[in-house]
Amino acid sequence: MSTPSSAAGLRSYLSVTGAYWGFTLSDGALRMLVLLHFYQLGYSPFSLALLFLLYEAAGVVANLVGGWLATRHGIQRMLLVGLSLQVCGLLLLSALSPAWTAAASVVWVVLAQGICGVAKDLTKTASKSAIKLTAGGGAGQLFRWVAWFTGSKNAMKGVGFFLGGALLDLLGFRPALWLLAGALGLVFICVVLLVPRLMGKGRASGSAREFFARRPGVNLLAAARVALFGARDVWFVVGMPVFLYAQGWSFTGVGTFLAAWTIGYGLIQAGTPHLVHRSTDGLQDEVPAAIRWSAVAAAITLALALVAWLQPNGLEWWIVGGLVAFGGAFAVNSSLHSYLILAYAGSEKAAEDVGFYYAANALGRFLGTLLSGLLYQAGGLALTLAGSALLLLVCWLIVLNLPRDPHVVRAGTV
Repeated sequence: MSTPSSAAGLRSYLSVTGAYWGFTLSDGALRMLVLLHFYQLGYSPFSLALLFLLYEAAGVVANLVGGWLATRHGIQRMLLVGLSLQVCGLLLLSALSPAWTAAASVVWVVLAQGICGVAKDLTKTASKSAIKLTAGGGAGQLFRWVAWFTGSKNAMKGVGFFLGGALLDLLGFRPALWLLAGALGLVFICVVLLVPRLMGKGRASGSAREFFARRPGVNLLAAARVALFGARDVWFVVGMPVFLYAQGWSFTGVGTFLAAWTIGYGLIQAGTPHLVHRSTDGLQDEVPAAIRWSAVAAAITLALALVAWLQPNGLEWWIVGGLVAFGGAFAVNSSLHSYLILAYAGSEKAAEDVGFYYAANALGRFLGTLLSGLLYQAGGLALTLAGSALLLLVCWLIVLNLPRDPHVVRAGTV
């Protein structure tokens, strides 16, 4: 697989990034629309979590298959498939009828969300794989491009959270979904025109044994990703939005806070290369940084859980402030992990390695979503924060074992 020239690589990188921005904007808005609309209808925290479970579970399979398909058919085609599925999911949700029974409504929403989950992770795997192919050989440029892509994407998702809450207040559930579907149609046309058709196409694994024969470094980082994103979603998916709404916040207010948190988190991700000392080999300083920042995130979350447990009343702004601090530590962790998976990935099958890694990411989101509803219903925000702290401790224990010798990594033994 040939390496593109710097100018062509930059054009391809910007085209894929722009397409993923558009997708992520719709995805963030959709999450707020579904969460707040159905909470308003009286769904319990656990029932709300169930609405997102197939969305997250579908992402595990979509990432595994999507990485293989992107290698076999090219990144552009997988971006187009992901965008098309997202439009289908939005239109299916808009067909939901108030006259249906509660059970029928839940099944319909879960299935539509499952389609959107497949769409999200096909698009993510294709987009992240493109960075490995366009960044060239320098570890410094790869780190910068990964950080900017990941950070700007999450900032856009934050804008989507705000947009979803605002659209629900201004337009209502169904017109908002139609608007998002139309916008994604425009993104689809841009991908057809701007993203190279054969980008990322190569020789895919020919057997399941070959596909799952990952380097130990990739496997360890995937396990750490399960714990890291499970720790975020334990409080983020259901616990915090429901907690704020129960405190009297409006839909727009809840969406605005989650938007501001996600935008800030994205900006810190984009700036991570300026916060972490970069080594010439791309691993010697970056792996210890991942270990340190995992410990910081775990300590912050444990302190918040203790505050929520010891002082259950009047803690709203303490929790908000604490989660802002957590967002900074989590952002650096996430950016480092996103860089390290590309540093560990093999160039010829980068899409497959990235797909495997983001399947672990989706598994972590699935775990966090399930626990978010269960723990909040069982013990409120304090218990969700305690669950988050425990998962971050597991993440820290795993990253302690990440390989940092670049010669061994390049040899393919870690």
